[in-house]
Amino acid sequence: MRRKLVRQLLVLAAAAGMPAVQAGAADPLVTQAQQIFGVLPAEAPNPCNPITQPKIELGRMLYYDARLSKNHDISCNSCHQLDRFGVDNEPTSPGHKGQRGDRNSPTSYNAAFHIAQFWDGRAKDVEEQAKGPVLNPVRMAMPDEAAVVATLNSIPGYPPLFQAAFPDEADPVSYDNFARAVGAFERRLVTPSRFDKFLEGDAAALSEAEKQGLQTFIATGCPTCHNGPIVGGNSYQKLGVVEPYPTEDIGRMAATTKPSDEYFFKVPSLRNVAKTGPYFHDGSIETLDMAVRVMARFQFGKTLTSDEAASIVTFLGSLTGEVPASYVAKPELPPSGPDTPAPDPS
Repeated sequence: MRRKLVRQLLVLAAAAGMPAVQAGAADPLVTQAQQIFGVLPAEAPNPCNPITQPKIELGRMLYYDARLSKNHDISCNSCHQLDRFGVDNEPTSPGHKGQRGDRNSPTSYNAAFHIAQFWDGRAKDVEEQAKGPVLNPVRMAMPDEAAVVATLNSIPGYPPLFQAAFPDEADPVSYDNFARAVGAFERRLVTPSRFDKFLEGDAAALSEAEKQGLQTFIATGCPTCHNGPIVGGNSYQKLGVVEPYPTEDIGRMAATTKPSDEYFFKVPSLRNVAKTGPYFHDGSIETLDMAVRVMARFQFGKTLTSDEAASIVTFLGSLTGEVPASYVAKPELPPSGPDTPAPDPS
C-alpha cells in the first residue's frame, strides 16, 4: 500500500512540473523526497515586477512603516513579524482600534511562492495582497488609495526612494508602486532549512527520528496536498474531505461565490510550521500535534497513534528555516514632514 501511495505521489510531482531527482542520490528516502518536494529557489520572481535593490530597500521600509495606517500603529510587520517567522502567533491579529478579523494571519516567509494569497486566494500575488490590509477598515483602516499616496508624498524621504525604485516613471509615488516595492521585498523572504540539505543529497542532514517522521508523513498521505518546494501552498483543498469540519467560514466561496468552492481553502505551506502556530484558517488549533491529528482525521479518516503524530511533528521541525536576519532588520524610516497626517484613532 505504501509503495502504491509513493508511486501516486511521484506521478503527482511529475504532473506538477517539479524538478526531477538529482543524479547520484543514493538514499532511497532522499530520492522519494526530491521527487515529491523538489528544490526551494532563492527567490520567487515575478516578470511583471522585476526585483531590484532599490525596490527591495523601499519595500523593506514600507513593510515596517506604521504611518500607512490610520492611527500610525499598524504596519505589515505588526501581523507578519519578520523576527517571529512572519507571524504574530495570535489566533487572529489585532488591527485598527483593536478590531480582529476572523482569519489567522499566515506567515509572509515563502509566501510569494504560493498559488495565490489569503486563505481564500482572493489576491493573485504578494503585490496584490499588499494592497488589501492597508485599506481594510479592520486592519490598517486607511480611507482610500489617495490618502496613502498623500501620506507617502508628505514624508520627504519617500519620493526620492520611489524615483530610484521606479526610474522610468514621471510620477512614481503611487499605490501600485507601493505594492510593487513591498512585493519585491517579500519575494526574497525565503527560509531554507536542514530539509533542503537533505533534498540536495545530504542524508545526514536529518536525524533518524526526522527521517522516520518523513516516512510517516508520506505514508499517512500528507504530501497529497503538502507537496512542492514549500511543502504546500500550491492548491486549494476542501477542509473536511472525509468528515465535515466544524466551521462557519465558507472558505474560497467567499471570494468566488461558487458553491463548489464552499469550505475550500488554500493549502498552507508547512515551512516553519513548528514556529507559526496557532493553526488553521481561524487559528483555533493551538498545537502542531493536534493540527496533525485533526488533518489525518478530517482529510483521510485516519486516527493517528501518539507515536505517529509525534513522529510527523518531529519531521516538521526540520522545516524550520534560517531567518535572513540582515535582510529583514528594521531599517531607519524617513522622518515625517510638516504635512504628514497625524495619527487618527477614530
